[in-house]
Amino acid sequence: MLIRRPVSEVFQAFTEPGVTSWFWFTHADRRLTVGSEATWTWGMYGVSTRVAVKAMTSDRRILIDWHLEDHPSEIEILFEERGRSTWVEIINRGFEDTEDGMAAALDAKEGFALVLAGAKLWLEQAIEPRFVLDRFPDQVREDWKLR
Repeated sequence: MLIRRPVSEVFQAFTEPGVTSWFWFTHADRRLTVGSEATWTWGMYGVSTRVAVKAMTSDRRILIDWHLEDHPSEIEILFEERGRSTWVEIINRGFEDTEDGMAAALDAKEGFALVLAGAKLWLEQAIEPRFVLDRFPDQVREDWKLR
C-alpha cells in the first residue's frame, strides 16, 4: 500500500500505540522497540495478543512474533521511501500447510489489507477508519456497541 506521508511518520505510526490505535488495535501497553514485548488489545472483541519485537530497522523494517487466536506467526512490516510517500508491505509467515492453516492465512491477509487501508486513511486524511471495528460486527462486545 502506498501511503502519501514521509517514511519516518509512517514507521512511527506502526511503532507508537497512540497512533496505531487509531487504525488497528484499541490499546497497547508500550511502544515497539527492539527486543521489547507488548500486549495489543482489540477491546471491541475482548481479544489481546502478546507481540515480541525480533528485529527493527528505523524507517525500514519491523519483525515481530505474535500468537493471535492460537495461530502463532511472524509478521514483517517493510517500509520503502518513495519521495514524500511510503510503500508499506506486510508479510505474514508461519501458517500450517493444512486447510485450517490456509483459512487462517487468508483471514490474516484480509485483516492486514484492512490495517493498511486504515493506516492510509488515518495518515493521509486524518479520518478515523472503523474497518477493524466493523469487520466482525456480530462479535463486538455489548459495551462497545454503544460507542
